[in-house]
Amino acid sequence: MIKHCILVRYGEIYLKGKNKPFFEKMLINNIKKAIPDIAFQVSRISGRFLVSNYDVIKEKHLMSKLQKVFGIYSISSTVEMDTSVDEIRSYCREIKILESTFKVDVNRADKTFPIRSVPFAADLGGYVLENNPKLKVKLTDPDKIVFVDIRENGKTYIFYDIIKGVGGLPVGVSGRGLLLLSGGIDSPVAGYLMAKRGLSIDAVYFHSFPYTGERVKEKVKKLAGILSEYSGKIRLHVVSFTKVQESIHEKCRPEYMITIMRRFMMRIARKLCAQNHLKCIITGESLAQVASQTVESMTVTGGVITDIPVFRPLIGNDKEETIELSEKMGAYETSILPYQDCCTVFLPEHPLIKPKLDKVEKEESYLDINSLIEGAMENIEIFDI
Repeated sequence: MIKHCILVRYGEIYLKGKNKPFFEKMLINNIKKAIPDIAFQVSRISGRFLVSNYDVIKEKHLMSKLQKVFGIYSISSTVEMDTSVDEIRSYCREIKILESTFKVDVNRADKTFPIRSVPFAADLGGYVLENNPKLKVKLTDPDKIVFVDIRENGKTYIFYDIIKGVGGLPVGVSGRGLLLLSGGIDSPVAGYLMAKRGLSIDAVYFHSFPYTGERVKEKVKKLAGILSEYSGKIRLHVVSFTKVQESIHEKCRPEYMITIMRRFMMRIARKLCAQNHLKCIITGESLAQVASQTVESMTVTGGVITDIPVFRPLIGNDKEETIELSEKMGAYETSILPYQDCCTVFLPEHPLIKPKLDKVEKEESYLDINSLIEGAMENIEIFDI
């Protein structure tokens, strides 16, 4: 009996030794969560997963969703049949190929199969040619490859394409962290890269109404939605940041505005981590990209966090590399919408590039830091995206 299904291959999970079952189970759970609107089954078959028992009409939708699940190395739309020389030959005899050149590639994972890979590939090629008399065999770079995967479970899978997935580790195997999410290009990409390393994502957005309007909040929610297609559900915390910024603007020297503002963001993020049992903070900072991202600035702004790590996955990227990733994940067109976030409010003409901690702390002494933080956290809006 021939059945349509999807072969799912994973990559890095192979390296996990005795912990591999934990990673496999997490990946299966994430596959099911990523595609709640289609009925299907997922089963293990010797180092692969098999997605089956779904409506074939919905296969393209299934494939597109699987391509966004971290932990998946590649996928193939395939047919499954019993491992039988006659049945495999019979199927190959019916294959119709529109391209001009082809080859058959046999993977004999089941070493009890009686014919070795190379001679069986040549044998099957002859059966394919019976139904395609104008077709030519080309072993190097053919137009079409017929893959025949003979597995240890007594089944053989025949397919034509190996579609690359996003790779990485299943989301959730590395705990949960908090992403500082703005309306720009960098922070969604930073979240994407950390989710790729198995980290579940919460996010915080600092909103400065009325200086920043509802459109930028909706933009950030949309970016969180795009990221959630890869990371799974995101809890977005929207913090009212207006009074913090107004107080800094009123009481501190303008060149310290960005540095002190970033320190407040870090302090608030740390409190959110404590409240929500989050293990790290993630930012979209890239070394020397802007004034607040010099070594000195990041030392001073990150210095308020002493007990959990601050991850900066874009630290060595140039802007073009980050834009390329933003386009790949589908966030770029939303990120460049012209709605300004809180980082543009009260922007000084000459921000500090190399702030000194003692001078920053002196400026902060003019502020009631605890009161401002408590006020910002009193009316946090929460969105599950």
